[in-house]
Amino acid sequence: MPFELPPAGPAFGWRWDNSYARLPEGFHHRVAPTPVSSPRWGLFNRPLAESLGLPVDALDRPEHAGYFTGNRLFEGSEPIAQAYAGHQFGNLTRLGDGRAILLGEHLAPSGTRWDIQLKGPGLTPYSRGGDGRAALGPMLREYLISEAMHALGIPTTRSLAVALTGEPVFREDTLPGAVLTRVASSHLRVGTFELFSALGDVQALKTLADYALRRHFPERAEGPEPAKALLEAVIERQSTLVAQWMRVGFVHGVMNTDNVALSGETLDYGPCAFLDTYDPSTVFSSIDRQGRYAFGNQPKITSWNLARFAEALLPILAPDEAVAVEVAQACLESFPGRFRRDWLTAHRGKLGLVTEEDDDAGLIEDLLAWMHATQADFTRTFRRLRPDLDPPALSAPDSAAPDSRFLEWHRRWTGRLERQGLPLPRVLDVMARHNPVIIPRNHVVQASLDAASQRQDWAPFHDLLAALQDPYREEGAVESLSQPPPPGTPRCRTFCGT
Repeated sequence: MPFELPPAGPAFGWRWDNSYARLPEGFHHRVAPTPVSSPRWGLFNRPLAESLGLPVDALDRPEHAGYFTGNRLFEGSEPIAQAYAGHQFGNLTRLGDGRAILLGEHLAPSGTRWDIQLKGPGLTPYSRGGDGRAALGPMLREYLISEAMHALGIPTTRSLAVALTGEPVFREDTLPGAVLTRVASSHLRVGTFELFSALGDVQALKTLADYALRRHFPERAEGPEPAKALLEAVIERQSTLVAQWMRVGFVHGVMNTDNVALSGETLDYGPCAFLDTYDPSTVFSSIDRQGRYAFGNQPKITSWNLARFAEALLPILAPDEAVAVEVAQACLESFPGRFRRDWLTAHRGKLGLVTEEDDDAGLIEDLLAWMHATQADFTRTFRRLRPDLDPPALSAPDSAAPDSRFLEWHRRWTGRLERQGLPLPRVLDVMARHNPVIIPRNHVVQASLDAASQRQDWAPFHDLLAALQDPYREEGAVESLSQPPPPGTPRCRTFCGT
């Protein structure tokens, strides 16, 4: 594929460094975006642009939409497609950016380094028979849910813009095309290491480990065992991240190792969705027919993915393979206990608990079991728990009415709260900060996407996006956007969007 750059334009406040493009050629291919016929704005994230130190008013103009489709490049950017592999539903596959191009790395005024990536800008050497394009609906989904996750306080990639291409994308139907601009701490993945491990390229593994440490964990970069330090750091980040997913009922949907970011950010919003009624076996993805990535399986799959990361690092963990295996095993054995602590911390907050007792896990799990048995709504149940009602009840009608089992649980919970001695207003404040009022309800999300992509009616999308910016605030919350789906509504099915 010839590498032909579109004409470069002004820098517009970008401060490009492009350190990944300076790594050896096997790490990436230099490739230019393919221009589109009629670029125009769909969305521009002005608050995010401001936080990046960009001149918002200069960028957010109709004539500049082409910079966000790849028709023109910002001066100083060096576009590449990154190489990586990944275990997809358990099978190792050689991959790479098949429909994404990394423009480069921007240094914000704070000194923080951010990847700026176009998703859907055309063919790359890794497109594997695809067209390198993206449809508007999936790009709006990623914009909406990644920004919602950010507002929920969960580490995530962000969305800077969605630009319309003016060209169709051919899938099962003919769909409007779009390009998403994604902002991430990096796009280093478990699958990046798996690629070079599969190739037997030990030097590349060393180079990559050194780069990852210096970029994400500089405080650990100078230690005597860099690969072990990297493995430990990634285990910590993934444990924290997935515990937060579980806190808000988020189902990622496609936890392949190429979607596991070393930074600990949520990466790839293809078939993701949120729980309505609580059921650990919940799956939304149309391709996850065996429930591999069900909500309740996410901790187990995270452990499995981390084991694949450890395997990829074996050649650089220690000179002797047996020793390397021992080091990897010791690190991996720390995950279950660490995750249990992170999960408990997140769920204690949901119940207003700021101290620790041995039976806290049982208290939380018994409530979840009641919710499962009664098909209670996950988000609304936690938000409506009150320790100060007499007789004990949820604060408003819900899909599951309190019964004797719930009343017994409520008695245990209020007793636990009394023992910690925190005043009621403080308890309620803790709960309010851990339990959102509004999440991206699947039926509401889909309705807003359909309106925008099929009928060019963007009002429902903008209304939902605005409501999701302050998800923990009760006052002013739009009730219609936070309601569970009506009884009898079929479970939402989600798709990868490729």
